[in-house]
Amino acid sequence: MSPSHDTAVRPVTDDEIPAWLNALNIGFLRAPETLNPQELKDRSSHIDPSRTLAAFDPTAPARLPVATFRSFAQELTAVGGRPVPADAISNVTVSPTHRRRGLLTRMMAQDLTAAKDRGDVVATLIAAEYPIYGRYGFGPATWTTEWTIDVTRTGLDPRWSGPADGGRVDLVDGATVRALGPALHDRLRAALPGAVSRDERWWRVNTGDLRLHGSWTEPFYAVYRSAAGEVEGMVSYEADDTWQMKQPQNTADVNWLIATTPAAERALWHYLCSIDWITKVKCGWRAPDDLLPHFFPDPRAVSVTTHADWLWVRILDVVRALEARTYAGTGTLVLEVVDGGGFADGRYRLDAGPDGASCVPTSEDGDLVLEVADLATLWLGDESAVRLAALGRVREQRKGAASVADALLRTSRRPWCPDIF
Repeated sequence: MSPSHDTAVRPVTDDEIPAWLNALNIGFLRAPETLNPQELKDRSSHIDPSRTLAAFDPTAPARLPVATFRSFAQELTAVGGRPVPADAISNVTVSPTHRRRGLLTRMMAQDLTAAKDRGDVVATLIAAEYPIYGRYGFGPATWTTEWTIDVTRTGLDPRWSGPADGGRVDLVDGATVRALGPALHDRLRAALPGAVSRDERWWRVNTGDLRLHGSWTEPFYAVYRSAAGEVEGMVSYEADDTWQMKQPQNTADVNWLIATTPAAERALWHYLCSIDWITKVKCGWRAPDDLLPHFFPDPRAVSVTTHADWLWVRILDVVRALEARTYAGTGTLVLEVVDGGGFADGRYRLDAGPDGASCVPTSEDGDLVLEVADLATLWLGDESAVRLAALGRVREQRKGAASVADALLRTSRRPWCPDIF
């Protein structure tokens, strides 16, 4: 075993990207593969070598990195709809031969320092494992729920043939999704705390225009238009072919569904449940307080199959993060933020109200003392400071301060990130 200080952590060169991709596969327990020139070009097209880190052990017999790490530019919607610049982290692996040597810590420190210097307000990631990222200042800021609909129990009228509100649902192709989807998603994320930006490449990959992982099965796409002709919702889904005793038992699997109005959501879910032969709909990842079960006469037809943390946030700039969001109430709170990474450590006075907020560093005594990871769980409005105080993760220096924090920070609907990255 070579000591960690002999292993260099640095950005990759263009020539090292194929080896980096193979190391990434090994880290995620996928077989290494030889990419043809077109596949390599497609996969490399979204990789910025300056933000793509690798660890190289000069004593290792294989000529592959022993750890991988990549970040890219992203926008994250704060409460109230303002986007903040984010350092999105992905593709984090450490070879099983080089674990527990501090390689992730070194890569994370290098990336977060660069993000802070760039002026990013937060860093984001989707955590494959819960225990890892809290020690780097990340906290779970949104949660997600996976639902399954038993169509036979919903109580829907089997004669349903379209929305009753004057809108319509149409089947479309991938090219239409690429034309209509970006504007729809931009309207959605402007109203959805926790949502992140999607670039053109996302739409190309998710409609098969850019194929990165071997074979492609073309899904079905449906679009909801309001009575006024406005595109308000869109869904991508697939279906299996299962029959038992000459009876169809097919399942529709939703890849993604986005909608800017409850009417669009209702129409698309009812549409999916009205398709002949479909007896079950797997809804994919949805908001934990999704309206979905209550779109049906019998909400018990919709059951939870998975509920888990989703988007993790690491605050790099407390002042800009707290000033970026809106507040339903009015109040003042002094937060003492403990940050072992040094990016956000200090005391901050927040004066907030419906017309805006001011946050400044201060020498005043803190009302609440909390780790930066716990501030991240509060920032998007999903968690309760009172709950965290009960768990010993927030300490009140002034009695009632946790309740004041809840009145200022919590939101009426839970934040949600529809994307994985």
